[in-house]
Amino acid sequence: MYLGLDLGTSELKALLLAPDHRIVALARAPLTVERPAPLWSEQAPSQWWEALEAVMAELRRTQASALSGVRAIGLSGQMHGAVAMDAQDRVLRPAILWNDGRSAAQCGTLAARVPRLGEIAGNLAMPGFTAPKLLWMREHEPELFARIAHVLLPKDWLRFMLSGEFASDMSDASGTLWLDVGARDWSDELLAACGLSRAQMPRLVEGSAVAGQLKPDLAQRWGMAAGVPLAGGGGDNAASAVGMGLVEAGQGFVSLGTSGVIFIGGERFEPRPKASVHAFCHALPGRWHQMSVMLSASSAVSWAARSFGLGNEAALLAAAASLGAEARQHAPLFLPYLSGERSPHNDADAQGVLFGLTHAHGPADIAFAVVEGVSFGLRDGLDTLARPAGDLVLVGGGARSAWWAQLLADVLETPLAICEGSEAGGALGAARLAWLSHGGALAEVCRRPVLRQRFEPAGSPADPLRARHARFKALYAGLRPLFAPRG
Repeated sequence: MYLGLDLGTSELKALLLAPDHRIVALARAPLTVERPAPLWSEQAPSQWWEALEAVMAELRRTQASALSGVRAIGLSGQMHGAVAMDAQDRVLRPAILWNDGRSAAQCGTLAARVPRLGEIAGNLAMPGFTAPKLLWMREHEPELFARIAHVLLPKDWLRFMLSGEFASDMSDASGTLWLDVGARDWSDELLAACGLSRAQMPRLVEGSAVAGQLKPDLAQRWGMAAGVPLAGGGGDNAASAVGMGLVEAGQGFVSLGTSGVIFIGGERFEPRPKASVHAFCHALPGRWHQMSVMLSASSAVSWAARSFGLGNEAALLAAAASLGAEARQHAPLFLPYLSGERSPHNDADAQGVLFGLTHAHGPADIAFAVVEGVSFGLRDGLDTLARPAGDLVLVGGGARSAWWAQLLADVLETPLAICEGSEAGGALGAARLAWLSHGGALAEVCRRPVLRQRFEPAGSPADPLRARHARFKALYAGLRPLFAPRG
């Protein structure tokens, strides 16, 4: 049995995977985000630990026998978050999350200090990454910055709590802007630009390597064997790819989670920072990947459902699906940039816009516009990447809607596949990385899951979508000079 732990933004998941690939159990605990100031997005790491205790208690209550047979633990998690710790291993402040936008000015500072940033790190400086957050701390919280002994990513703080080890994997470390992504090693030049050193960084391991052992007191509390190893694990997207068996060049997925992601695997480091493409290490040795990331995907749908009295996400999607073909052509346009935007615009000041409203529009029109706008944002990201080899696997909460899946296939003009285990996301990948760290063979551990449903892009019915997408892009281009700085 293998245990995968996935620390997301809105929930923590724990998954038990059997050697015959059955998902034996999946426990969840919710998480909340604090926004104490405009652009800020934070979580207290203590909340992550409380959630972990909750899911482990549930597994012990319902799956004690399976839990006692766990051979290895894998970790997956939200990327880019900054957990600053002092020399006594105490957390200095709430973690600054991936969707925090306060550090736009520091991105300019970092880019000026290291003109080769994109060449080394494979990415532009964006507020979501970890390095600008530490530059912000250095400028605005100098007393706390001076006390920093360790900087950890969210899942790696959980690893420290579970094992006492300061370690991270290559895929998650790629999102810090401190990694030489091609060399798979920390960059002294990038660290120095932020006033940091290797001594404050966790040691680096591959995602399928062992990086610690479960503490004896925790093993006893949860009814697990002593000395259970912890795998390096992966950032949420790389781990999700491993969970879906997407480990070869050209394979990829679309994620409709809080953020929206398109992920394409590769066999070499291919940075394209001018196109706002993310070039990261994969969670497996000798592999890399490219990724486009939009900051508001399902979160935009949730916001619209609350704001326009449409109930929950499912109700909004049902309302959108009820709109006829003719009405769709005259629906408003929605720019989904509620938290600024990363790919492909790298525009922290981008804002959400609902454009073209008339007296004729009602809730269904608005619902359609929001879902379509998120889909258009994903298409803009896909256009910056190499075309995938075959289907893209659809994962995340939005994948539960067949109507949205078909619309997205039409917009992307790419076949989409929904597979068994897609709802497990990074937790399944974390469990598979644990399995690999315990000696599992890649071909067996990372085999593709069973196909549930496939969505082919429509032909001529998609033509009106192309016209609306062109208007969507023109709307952003026209409004971009008018967006006020969010800070």
